[in-house]
Amino acid sequence: MHINRSGKYIWTKHSQYKMRHYGLSQQRIKRVIRHPVRTEEAIVPGMIASMQPAGGKRYSEIWTIYKLSQKSKNIKIITAWRYPGKSPARNPIPKEILKEIKNIIQSYFEVL
Repeated sequence: MHINRSGKYIWTKHSQYKMRHYGLSQQRIKRVIRHPVRTEEAIVPGMIASMQPAGGKRYSEIWTIYKLSQKSKNIKIITAWRYPGKSPARNPIPKEILKEIKNIIQSYFEVL
């Protein structure tokens, strides 16, 4: 797996391929991570899935799966995609943990 580092973000080759496939930019994925409408536990244990609705004629959602690294203070983007339609809510993250995640993400950007 090839990894591209840009500041606080680590982009996997898979995430770059999917962003190109769905026409998503790095800035758009960063915005989904910083200001998600919905955050859930990802299918992969220990990872986070975040979603924002995409604007446009037809309703769609932009999803990303990422992992927070406590050791190196980076956010590793695993994948990103556009879901056509409204996805059903799955395992929401408890509010206490969600608040902690938001604080960690904000602390990452205060350093920049």
